[in-house]
Amino acid sequence: MSTHVAAPAAAPTAMFPAAPGWLTLSAAFGEEAPAIAARDDLVVTVAPGAGHGAPACFFPDFATIEIDGSYMDKGVDPATVAPHRVGDRNRYRTAWGLLTHECGHACHSAWRAPDDAPPGAVEAADLLEESRSEAAQVRRRPDDRYWLRASVTNLILADTKANDPAAAPKMTHRDAARSAALLLARVDGGILNRREVASVERVVRDVLGTDTLAELRTIWRAAHRTADDNADAMIELGRRWCETLGADPNEPPPAPSAAPAAVNGSGTPSPLANAITRTVAAIGSAVAAEPAPTDPATQAMAARAADDQARQQAQTAANAVFGAGNGYDPAARHVRGARAPRTTEQTAARHLARALTTAGHRDRTAAKTRSTVPPGRLRMRGAMTADAQRAAGAIPTAEPFTRTTRSAVPAPPLRLGIVCDVTDSMRAFTAPAASAAWILAHAARHTAVPATTATVLFGAGIVTPVTRPGTTPAKVTEFGTRIGGHVIDTAINALDGALDLSRPTAARLLVIISDGDFEAENRKRGQKLLDRLRDSGCAVLWLSPDTSGTTPMNGATVHTLTDPAATARAIGQAATAALRATR
Repeated sequence: MSTHVAAPAAAPTAMFPAAPGWLTLSAAFGEEAPAIAARDDLVVTVAPGAGHGAPACFFPDFATIEIDGSYMDKGVDPATVAPHRVGDRNRYRTAWGLLTHECGHACHSAWRAPDDAPPGAVEAADLLEESRSEAAQVRRRPDDRYWLRASVTNLILADTKANDPAAAPKMTHRDAARSAALLLARVDGGILNRREVASVERVVRDVLGTDTLAELRTIWRAAHRTADDNADAMIELGRRWCETLGADPNEPPPAPSAAPAAVNGSGTPSPLANAITRTVAAIGSAVAAEPAPTDPATQAMAARAADDQARQQAQTAANAVFGAGNGYDPAARHVRGARAPRTTEQTAARHLARALTTAGHRDRTAAKTRSTVPPGRLRMRGAMTADAQRAAGAIPTAEPFTRTTRSAVPAPPLRLGIVCDVTDSMRAFTAPAASAAWILAHAARHTAVPATTATVLFGAGIVTPVTRPGTTPAKVTEFGTRIGGHVIDTAINALDGALDLSRPTAARLLVIISDGDFEAENRKRGQKLLDRLRDSGCAVLWLSPDTSGTTPMNGATVHTLTDPAATARAIGQAATAALRATR
């Protein structure tokens, strides 16, 4: 067989790596091998120096796979691998690709050359087996293509020795044909893309000629259609391969030459060797850029980890903004003072509280139950069934009495956060936003709906709290504007951490009052946080000034205010709509 399938007389190498992590790694790979190879008798050893002189090797008589541990990706601790999670395999994709390749041999390289088979034909058949087994593997398990591509660069370099000056391919028919079988045949096997091997194909065609290359392609495509256990067909294809190249199939293959692979005797690599090394590098880059296969469990774990990290960041921001010691500092936090609420503001708070109560009202739900005894309405069919059961000497199981009970459904809580831009371009909105914050805080206190509100300002590079969760300010806080520093991301994060806006356990609404004229990096971070809130079901309302230069962030429901004084009314309408949407 090939260098990846050991001869029948070859035995696995006993590997006892010093680091115990290699034993853990071998066991972990071995647990996943049955699913890849469709057989449960394989033993897998991964350790430095394993592989029988190749990156990896399969021993058919011992049902053993060896993988050279030096092909583990740098920085990966063998003791930390978790291949049962598909998403973890990309950390060591080269080694996992080698395992997949050898599992392909274990499953599909079932034929054995007869003892009297022509040695030249056997050597050619072994060469064809490399692409044949991989083609069969991806037909059975299409997702394995990524892992086979991840390992093919190392396998090709090992098989062609293109990076070894003493043994690299020369411009001979034999080396060109071997390179075609290892690279071009994998295109027809569905592993590589034709554009990736174009440079090798050009050199091979120059050496062999178009007609010879076409005949070789016919042979390897026939091998791809050959059954796993059809030794006679594979030996015959090997014979045809030798005859196409003008070699005697009855003669053993010549020993590798020790002379440098040179064009002019100067030790310069041949065009074929150069083409192979360039192609291998291009394939490696393409695999690194491709998305690795994953599974729902891995995706869910990654999503939970990202969500936990985002919640921790939001909580940190909330503690920084709303935590102890963050009192109002007019010099740094925009706040200019406080005033008593006006009569109109008190009236608006009461009206909004009633509107929220109405929006949160839920009809009583009816539930029917059955029982063997009263109270309830007697169903004659059930009573007759019970009588028949008793007459038959059976224990009555019929439930002739039905009862309808009605219970009130609690209104969902409301969490409402307001973010107000207090840079100079938003000067007209400072007074209306201050009024709206006070109105909402008081409406939340008086409504029957469990409501929590908070308001923050952002500008001049800082975030300032105006109203805090769970508190009702006695006075209206007034604030001014400053230049620059649109830290919209910090403001959104602070409200998320304080109000749990990203947790789908309530009706949630985020209101942003701004013209959207942010710095590029702040806008990018804020957009990411806004997208996360929307994905969790939080409604986002953007109140924009009536000017042509406004640029709201994507995904928010935009409402243009021709009159800034209508700010509180617009927020109240959005809050009641959010409550109604939860019915």
